[in-house]
Amino acid sequence: MTTSTRGATKTPAVLVLEDGRIFRGRAYGAVGETFGEAVFSTGMTGYQETLTDPSYHRQVVVMTAPHVGNTGVNDEDMESKKIWVSGYVVRDPARVPSSWRSRRTLDDELDAQGVVGISGIDTRALTRHLRERGAMRVGIFSGDTIQDDAALLARVQEAPQMKGANLSAEVATTEPYVVPAIGDKKFTVAAVDLGIKGMTPHRMAERGIEVHVLPATATVEDVYAVNPDGVFFSNGPGDPATADHPVSVMRGVLERGTPLFGICFGNQILGRALGFGTFKLKYGHRGINQPVQDRTTGKVEVTAHNHGFAVDAPLDKVSETPFGRAEVSHVCLNDNVVEGLQLLDRPAFSVQYHPEAAAGPHDAAYLFDRFVSLMEGQRA
Repeated sequence: MTTSTRGATKTPAVLVLEDGRIFRGRAYGAVGETFGEAVFSTGMTGYQETLTDPSYHRQVVVMTAPHVGNTGVNDEDMESKKIWVSGYVVRDPARVPSSWRSRRTLDDELDAQGVVGISGIDTRALTRHLRERGAMRVGIFSGDTIQDDAALLARVQEAPQMKGANLSAEVATTEPYVVPAIGDKKFTVAAVDLGIKGMTPHRMAERGIEVHVLPATATVEDVYAVNPDGVFFSNGPGDPATADHPVSVMRGVLERGTPLFGICFGNQILGRALGFGTFKLKYGHRGINQPVQDRTTGKVEVTAHNHGFAVDAPLDKVSETPFGRAEVSHVCLNDNVVEGLQLLDRPAFSVQYHPEAAAGPHDAAYLFDRFVSLMEGQRA
């Protein structure tokens, strides 16, 4: 096992927030410059799944756990073919990884994929700042890209904002592909890829589902060309207010009454399809320790999240929509944000979090079984 020397590099690095706050540290990963939206993730493990989650496209992720990179990087836990974060911020990177599954250091992987990061800064102070001021644009500069503070701040303030960003087509597959059922095939599902993680179709395949993963640009005709028993809308990055095409496709599915399941971005798409609005959260939910209550059962789950937008739907009543009655099925116990929707007159539901549970926890795995039950009911 080789040991990276970059984790202990003395190459200076600077993190500049759009409101003018500056943190100085050392380069981690690639040396250069990067821009994005500064967000923080509260997970104490699962950093490899976070890095390769397409939902983090154009975001600079701040890890609240102080020690990162302890287990290195392996070839099994990738959720997509590449790292999607725009930048990475850690306090104390591991000097030597310790895991029998590790193939290389996190520092080496970030460098190989050109991901600019910073280490050695007070991530607790940075997280508290983002909690108070909200997620905002940020730049990381290292090596020869460092200029005077005013020049760096001006460049950060010129970077595009996340609000109004239409990003799902940038991360989705460009060609359809099939994930075969494991064991006997029971159902066929058309999955619209808005930034899907690899574990999601795998969880469905474990339940005897053959998953046809379709590009974000897929039409209603493309969806029904695979003769689906159910339709799935995935997680993904960007502002749901810009996602007019997926909303139109989902309305086509709802009109036909096909069993439908959406997660994360797919939950926001369902909200819009039903006529609800969406809004940007102050700093979002990111990590693997978010408490959510399933209001249909009263059960409380600890769940994995990655979202900066939410659905604006009433918590205290059943709503009338163009597709029948709808209600909020799940709610975040930290801030009462809508975490799930379900239709009462059609077989459709969604959640705002990640039930595929990569990197955990597994409390919400039952939602895939609920999807199977809808398809069984429709077939019967």
